Amino acid sequence: MKDRPVLVLLTSHWLSMLGAALVTLAGFSWLFVLPLNIRGSSVQNPYIGLLVFIAIPIVFFAGLVLIPIGIALAKRKVTGNLDEIEDRRVAWRRAGIFFGVMTVANVVIASQLSYRAVVHMDTVQFCGQTCHVMKPEFTAHAAMPPHQAVACAECHVAPGATGWLKAKMNGTNQLIAVVFNNYPRPIESAMENNKLVSSAETCEQCHARDKPIAPRLRVIASYKDDETNTRTTTVLMMRIATIHAAHLGPGIRIRYSSADKKRQTIPTVEYESAKAGASRTYLASGSTSDSVRSLPVFEMQCVDCHNRASHAFELPDRAVNQAMASGQIASSLPFVKKESIALLKAGDAEQIPVALSAFYSMNYADVARKQGAEVHAAGAALAAVYERNVFSDLKVTWGTYPNNLGHTDAPGCFRCHDEAHLTADKKSISQDCGLCHQLVAMDEASPEILKTLELAPNH
Repeated sequence: MKDRPVLVLLTSHWLSMLGAALVTLAGFSWLFVLPLNIRGSSVQNPYIGLLVFIAIPIVFFAGLVLIPIGIALAKRKVTGNLDEIEDRRVAWRRAGIFFGVMTVANVVIASQLSYRAVVHMDTVQFCGQTCHVMKPEFTAHAAMPPHQAVACAECHVAPGATGWLKAKMNGTNQLIAVVFNNYPRPIESAMENNKLVSSAETCEQCHARDKPIAPRLRVIASYKDDETNTRTTTVLMMRIATIHAAHLGPGIRIRYSSADKKRQTIPTVEYESAKAGASRTYLASGSTSDSVRSLPVFEMQCVDCHNRASHAFELPDRAVNQAMASGQIASSLPFVKKESIALLKAGDAEQIPVALSAFYSMNYADVARKQGAEVHAAGAALAAVYERNVFSDLKVTWGTYPNNLGHTDAPGCFRCHDEAHLTADKKSISQDCGLCHQLVAMDEASPEILKTLELAPNH
């Protein structure tokens, strides 16, 4: 009889019974993944991670809330029985011990589940795979060394509790948009929706602004769309230190306005140099002071040029050139460059290998017979290119996300360096190629510099 009050309180209302059942279910489920937690292993399957670190804690805490509610509602039914117990102090002491022990156990379990849930929500698997709308960005991130090893939260969440809280609130809004199927297609980048974390809090934690960077050699292979896929090579010496010093050096401050969310049209540029004592404002051709007055103004930082440092998408021409240079697509296949571009733009990953094989069977039967393996490999490579750049269900296609680094695939540098941005006294932002790179070889068949440096053409 002395144990009856605890049992009565716990079992006299269906809410407390349901709560106890949920806590027990979550507790035992957690025990199954305890060895994984102890080893510190990560959960690679995003849906298992969602179950283990999100669903189980929700069930667990829901049970903890329901138990005291059920007990409070049950007290009214058992008041008479409690008065009949000879030693109510003993009964309540036992109840206190029971709840005390269970509380300690619950705190341990809850703290572990909460910690693992927070950690899991910052993983690439959670950000990129749990929510299918992020598949394009996840796919691009996985193909971008060395940043593919950097977790999403390192760049998209500002340091500190405030940054974490803002990120989770933003994530909640995104979740609601996904649930109600009213999220934008294509998904807006952090730069577009003004959720961009400052480069000083992200990029510059690893890439120090004042650290000198030596010039770097770039060897760029390209292929013509003729029958023999004529190869040419361009060699550039990039003046990286000069580029960075001109835009982000000590005492340099650049601010600009943007006429579109993707910041591809820049009507005004404000340049200040404390060291030189210079201050200039450039206005784009066709713009007036009145027309740009209401436009948003941004201060230049790393991501204004490196906007796709971890999520770069390719265009067909560049993608095929790289695939051919690496040997994934055999350059010995007649017209393979021209046909590859056409198939990628036509758009159907499953049909690309079939169409390429059909092209050679119809037009180059001898090649189809002797180089069947190369044709098959080229088709597979093209399908892979298409699948990592085009996501029709999310309205992501070629050029959806422009890359501002350089000026070949998108305006990039030429958004400002077009010599059409002028000051009041008609000074322009220079477009002199030599400011950023030294042209060593331009579309040459066999650049002498590569022989001198003993570099392979595919370097």
